[in-house]
Amino acid sequence: MSTAPSPLRSEPRIIIVMGVSSSGKSTVGAALGRALHAPFLDGDQYHPPENVEKMRSGTPLTDEDRWPWLEALTAALKEAAEKKGVAVGACSALRRAYRDFITERADEPVLFVYLEGSKEVIGERMSRRSHEYMPRSLLDSQFATLEVPDPQTEHAMAVPVTDSVDRIVRTVTGALDHLKTFKRWQ
Repeated sequence: MSTAPSPLRSEPRIIIVMGVSSSGKSTVGAALGRALHAPFLDGDQYHPPENVEKMRSGTPLTDEDRWPWLEALTAALKEAAEKKGVAVGACSALRRAYRDFITERADEPVLFVYLEGSKEVIGERMSRRSHEYMPRSLLDSQFATLEVPDPQTEHAMAVPVTDSVDRIVRTVTGALDHLKTFKRWQ
């Protein structure tokens, strides 16, 4: 799979906020969607019930579990971007193969915004929140699966999870010159 952009489009209309559980994907994604006047789709809503039950029981997902989920989320993001011109999603997208799959299925460039944080910082966040089906016991498997995006070979940017949500949104929108018409403050 290649992350090469479609020849018809060179700038991303689909932005995915990615990272391990408790990195803030949903919070940042929703704020980014508001700033861009874009629909926000939370990847958690696209998991089939079998995946949810697996995670709830503390069992990490396999690649076979993830492909249908990634397919459904990508289709929804592509449809939203077609309707609104831009769409924002939240998805762990931990491995390069998942990001390549999303980009290939979208058939256009996708910007991955990686919320970068240490296991200690994320573990502390995870201990302060209650997630419907993601127990703290899966944190190690999340970090074991994570392949940090390489901005030299992927359409990706990293932002520290320790920055405020507002600062992360400003950093990301500042890098999206092609979406200026969507920015609330311009």
